Amino acid sequence: MSEARTEVNETNGLEDVEMNVKLKLAGLWTSFMFLYVYVDIFGFYKPGTIEDILIGEVFTFQITPTFVLVALVFVTIPGLMIFLSLALPARVNRWTNIVVAILYVPFTLYNLVGESWSYMYFGAGIETVLLAIVIWYAWKWPRTTGSSSDSETGSTTALT
Repeated sequence: MSEARTEVNETNGLEDVEMNVKLKLAGLWTSFMFLYVYVDIFGFYKPGTIEDILIGEVFTFQITPTFVLVALVFVTIPGLMIFLSLALPARVNRWTNIVVAILYVPFTLYNLVGESWSYMYFGAGIETVLLAIVIWYAWKWPRTTGSSSDSETGSTTALT
């Protein structure tokens, strides 16, 4: 892996370190995860929500083992993306981030169906922006300056 480039801002003397794209993606997925979970947690404050859960309903769905498994899968995937963004080789990493983020945009927006509470729109809006930034960073993944074998190994050396 290449060394991070640093620049010193002449007006304030602060060092600005260029961050590796893998760290940016992991940070974006972490932010997405926090919002994703907290939007659901804040949903418990809506009147009637806990009562519905106690009788086995969420929105229009019955709470079943399958429902809970599907919900866990939908939360697990972005959680794993934090690690995978750091661990996968560049080529696989790039496409995994693009595909997963694209798939989560409609799912995030679907959660707004029938919603009247503004916090849900705010949360979904920020989540969608974060997913768009994931797609952008993954799409603009820096290219290597070396031989083709560098790109096969997942090197992320940026062109200077």
